[in-house]
Amino acid sequence: MSGFKIGLVQRAVGIDKESTVAGHEESIREAASRGAQVICLQELFDAPYFCKVTDAERFNLAEPIPGPTVERMQRLSAELGVVIVVPMFEKRGPGLYHNSAAVVDADGSLLGVYRKMHIPEDPLYFEKYYFTPGEIYQHGASPEKPGGFRVFDTKFGRIGVLICWDQWYPEAARITALMGAQVLFYPTAIGWHPAEKEEWGKPQADAWRTIQRSHAIANGVYVAAANRVGHEPEPGTDGIEFFGHSFICDPFGRITTEAGTDEAILIADCDPAQIEYTRRNWPFLRDRRIDAYGPILNRYIG
Repeated sequence: MSGFKIGLVQRAVGIDKESTVAGHEESIREAASRGAQVICLQELFDAPYFCKVTDAERFNLAEPIPGPTVERMQRLSAELGVVIVVPMFEKRGPGLYHNSAAVVDADGSLLGVYRKMHIPEDPLYFEKYYFTPGEIYQHGASPEKPGGFRVFDTKFGRIGVLICWDQWYPEAARITALMGAQVLFYPTAIGWHPAEKEEWGKPQADAWRTIQRSHAIANGVYVAAANRVGHEPEPGTDGIEFFGHSFICDPFGRITTEAGTDEAILIADCDPAQIEYTRRNWPFLRDRRIDAYGPILNRYIG
């Protein structure tokens, strides 16, 4: 299997949708010019992070998939010959909304949609108000019924997409890796509460980075996390300061490229031979005791 180049876009997000999408389009073009073949944008890339409060008017930010923004990315993908992961606020039907990621292949075709499975609920992160979690179909998924964890066979390789809060769950990474993903992409919108940054800022960013590196190590895959940057205000609150630090790490968990807290475009190689080499030397998948893991289906074992 031949390798391919991963691209991540880390940007601040403005209030005006057209200029925000155009700015990301410019970054995608730059990433492609630098050799990126599979490019991932950040979570809910085309709007400020609107979940800081509960406001029914903000459901108006959602679009169907396919819809105007995804179709725009399909045209761009076909023009540049690159795969684009497009994280969107999806309107699936009347009153039914998801935090989703559309995956567009290098010919502009829509390969499918992943819908975020784990939905958080924290101060300034009121996502349960807006998002229905992705569901599991007992009889399997299909392009028409994209349930549960998914992989996508792109022109350049098989990729998995998980979204933000999903990144804290080893089960999500394991299942997606077992489905054959060579890279786990994590489009993200994570940041600091400004009043807590001095005490918790560095430990929080370190924990976020560490848990995702552990997924790479435990599963022998590449991990690529694209986070947004910048302070996004919200009346009556201190807002959120998104901390960036997007990164790509190899199957040993070694960070091959990382951004800071400014806008950035990251490029790194995905080498399938490195996946094979890692799994031969750290045969975690071989030594799994799947016969002993039944209790994991319990919420708690007291």
